[in-house]
Amino acid sequence: MEPESLGAYLKTRRNRVTPADVGLRTYGTARRVSGLRREELAQLAGVSAGYYTRLEQGQPGTASAQVLDALANVLRLDPAEKTHLHNLARQRAGSPLTRPRPERPHRRVLSLLESLGDGTQAVVLGRRGDVLAWNRTGHALVAEHVDFEAPHDPARRPSVPRMFFLDPLTRDLHRNWDELARVHVAYLRLTAGRHPTDARLAELIGELAMRSQDFAKLWAKGDVADCTAGAMSLRHPTVGDLDVDYQVWLQPDSPDHRLEVYTPRDTPSADALRLLSAQVADRAAARLTTTAKPPVRPAGPGTPHRKAPHDAASIR
Repeated sequence: MEPESLGAYLKTRRNRVTPADVGLRTYGTARRVSGLRREELAQLAGVSAGYYTRLEQGQPGTASAQVLDALANVLRLDPAEKTHLHNLARQRAGSPLTRPRPERPHRRVLSLLESLGDGTQAVVLGRRGDVLAWNRTGHALVAEHVDFEAPHDPARRPSVPRMFFLDPLTRDLHRNWDELARVHVAYLRLTAGRHPTDARLAELIGELAMRSQDFAKLWAKGDVADCTAGAMSLRHPTVGDLDVDYQVWLQPDSPDHRLEVYTPRDTPSADALRLLSAQVADRAAARLTTTAKPPVRPAGPGTPHRKAPHDAASIR
């Protein structure tokens, strides 16, 4: 998918602002658009209509920070949307896409993840929403149907956006799927503005737009949002319904990577997370028992064969 242009983004933002929103009187005249006209936005931002038209038609030229800020104020952009506007204005037309090397989480991020243990559910996410690492309870909470070891192999890393829009099990897990879907798409757009030449990101957005009507409709709206905190309402297959908050810790050494931590929103959810942690611990103990079990040696000549006792862990 082609990178979003400054003009396309300005048009979607202009269309959502009505004259009444900015105190313009229309005197009952018929309008072909529900949002602001180009000349109206230009006047309110203090630029000529011709200059603004050139911006929207894909000729950003040398749009100054002051002009962009003035447009952002009229269009009522929030901080994330304003950042996206500036990112798009800095893009150079015709810049070739490049294929970045596989992401690797910084050792300090992994150390922080390890320090949380399995008592706090956590996942490390990359630039494009790939799972770079997770602890066992984080894995059990958000994607227990996926191989726990998959993040270690860049070719098999779970993609949260792909799972969210293309995996029925992930969709069924989230009771507030519609709300979170808007956040996922809006954050992907913000990321695309930061990294307009990332070929892997462009391929991901194109794939989702082709394979998911829900994604395509949300992408067409042009919304932008950061993803730092929020609520998830889950219908977990083993511990039932629970509600958690997610918080994102950004890492100075790798600003594109996010450590996402999940905490309970109420007492029943805290009980459910403790139960989930206990289940994970039981499975880990079973694996250790199975691994530590000495192999049964074949009986040699003259040695009576003894039947191995049943191991409760091996038949769970």
